[in-house]
Amino acid sequence: MPKIEFDVIIAGGGLVGLSLALALESGGLKIAVVDKLEPVSMLDKTYDGRSSAIAYANMRMLGILGVKEKIQEIGKISEILVSDGRVPDGAKHGGSIGLTLHFDQGEITDSDEPLGYMVENRHMRLALDMVCQTKKNIVRFTPHMVTDFIENGAYVDAFLDNGQKISAKLLVGCDGRGSQIRKSAKIKTYKFDYSQTGIVTTVALEKSHNDVAFEYFLPTGPFAILPLMHNRASIVWSEPPSKAIAMSKLDKNDFEIEIQKRFGDFLGKVSVVAPVFTYPLQLELASKWYIKRVALCGDAAHGIHPVAGQGFNLGLKDVAALAEVILDSHSLGLDIGDEITLEKYAAWRRTDTMMVAASCDAFVRLFSNDFGPLRLLRNIGIGVVDAFGPARRFFARHAGGAIGDLPKLLQGIPLS
Repeated sequence: MPKIEFDVIIAGGGLVGLSLALALESGGLKIAVVDKLEPVSMLDKTYDGRSSAIAYANMRMLGILGVKEKIQEIGKISEILVSDGRVPDGAKHGGSIGLTLHFDQGEITDSDEPLGYMVENRHMRLALDMVCQTKKNIVRFTPHMVTDFIENGAYVDAFLDNGQKISAKLLVGCDGRGSQIRKSAKIKTYKFDYSQTGIVTTVALEKSHNDVAFEYFLPTGPFAILPLMHNRASIVWSEPPSKAIAMSKLDKNDFEIEIQKRFGDFLGKVSVVAPVFTYPLQLELASKWYIKRVALCGDAAHGIHPVAGQGFNLGLKDVAALAEVILDSHSLGLDIGDEITLEKYAAWRRTDTMMVAASCDAFVRLFSNDFGPLRLLRNIGIGVVDAFGPARRFFARHAGGAIGDLPKLLQGIPLS
């Protein structure tokens, strides 16, 4: 087959890959997106039952890219309550000893935006797919994958599983935790297994959630109740792997009984309205962000615990930074795939990524146990932070993606 040339090849057509394609296309670049699944497969309701908490700064970018207006359902988070407790308590206000760390929109003093947004992944995929279909400079190769690549002077040649060769100045791995691009680039990863499995589903609530998100720490791990539209909630629930698998195989009635134990009665009767999914929970960080003509983005570069809902948000921050660096270099006539350009991207993202990963890791280690003295200390800590307004505001703005040197897209500024 003849070689086809692009400005950038993106391996992986998931949420991060398509977001990056749109950001780069907005600057006039020609983009190839290669994904092993056809779009119709990823849009199926049974493909992925997860929902994503989206920081308000990241939603600004999705608005600029024309994605936000295409999302069918967007829930908002107006308040977040964090507490510690045990299963018999239910997820009641204050947990087992009456102390709760709370955040509300008052923590964001310079914005009328909510603390965050909730979007089911299937709706996000549909919106991204709809917008990408309108962009003539985005060419999608599906169902295919990049099996290997060769750095070829001023270009990188990528080889697809159908024998096709495509070339570009830069290849970006957006192909998730098991990234084939990362493996082919011989970039090692640092891993830590939390010995937890996430249970994910969607429930309907008898009483209104009032756009409040709950993060309830049980001895086995976090139990999150995240508000969706139509008075539903996304549940992200951590248990030891064997118990999580057993829970996921319960019939609907028995599973609802287990969930109700953890909810308590403050939201009334809880009904499961979606399939139950399980995902192993690990911390995984790439040792490098790039080699010459190859960069990593999203979960290919970092996979973290979902405790604070920051996984997809980190990926979107990567997108904003990488797109701005590439388009700035392109506008100056510089090589968008050389190591000088890619180091600017890596330098922009290293510190924030490490801080978020370390914070989530510390939270999981601190709270996923039932050690009495430690439980007392962490509850005192919750009470102290809650009583100190500047600390609450710092954490809220950090979770909202509005701390530090923000790329233009996260400020709501177009790249061209």
